Amino acid sequence: MTRVFTLTAALFLSTAAMAEEMRMAVTTSFENSGLADVLLPAIKADLDIDLQLLVVGTGQAIKLGEAGDVDAILVHSKAAETAFVASGHGTHRREIMYNDFVILGPTADPAAIAQDTKVVDAMQRIAAAQPAFVSRGDNSGTHLAELALWKAADLDAAGFGDWYHATGSGMGAALNTAAGLNAYILADRASWLNFGNKADLALLFAGDPMLFNQYAYLPVNPQKQPHVRNDLAMKLEAWLVGPHAKALINGYSINDEPLFVFNATDP
Repeated sequence: MTRVFTLTAALFLSTAAMAEEMRMAVTTSFENSGLADVLLPAIKADLDIDLQLLVVGTGQAIKLGEAGDVDAILVHSKAAETAFVASGHGTHRREIMYNDFVILGPTADPAAIAQDTKVVDAMQRIAAAQPAFVSRGDNSGTHLAELALWKAADLDAAGFGDWYHATGSGMGAALNTAAGLNAYILADRASWLNFGNKADLALLFAGDPMLFNQYAYLPVNPQKQPHVRNDLAMKLEAWLVGPHAKALINGYSINDEPLFVFNATDP
């Protein structure tokens, strides 16, 4: 009888521990920034949640949310996020933090974009010079931002020639490709600062308001996906907009340069 009770108790404790596991889809740029390594131990310590990250592009993260394969998503493409909530797949959208996109390229800057003050001018110079350019090409938030910049410059990437390399890969892999080709690329500042294989690449353009890069948290709607852990998703959200997360996000830097700015808002 004692052995049966002990086994039952062990199974109960194991089930209880598993109940505190949560799955969240996050962008590769978030993972490549290194911030996850700072936040996850704090989340475990403060909330006793084992947060499992599925690292994908924004487009794939949204698909995982729509399928109910994750409990929440953390992404950076406002139009896609708004559509996710409007279609009923997400309960709401909560802004958490931001950084900015930057254009990287060869130190010699053959397209001469470093002299520009507007990002549309920089994009037009790149298209005119046709140096090697690496695109994520994966329907991620960064890829969608890049396509929006080409469009704002009255250009269509679909018509570009062999100089335009769509990799279909995450931020880290795309940066490695750009380093290997000595190519231009749009990246988020955090991934760039945390990138070790810079080769001959340099940050050539930044500062235009069009390069603003907002990250938002979206819990999956339990009315569409009853099995999701909305209780844990809401518990995590409360933490992400709280003082400990704010301190960790604002305090995360590389070479004394902050990678993100906390700006949590009401739903």
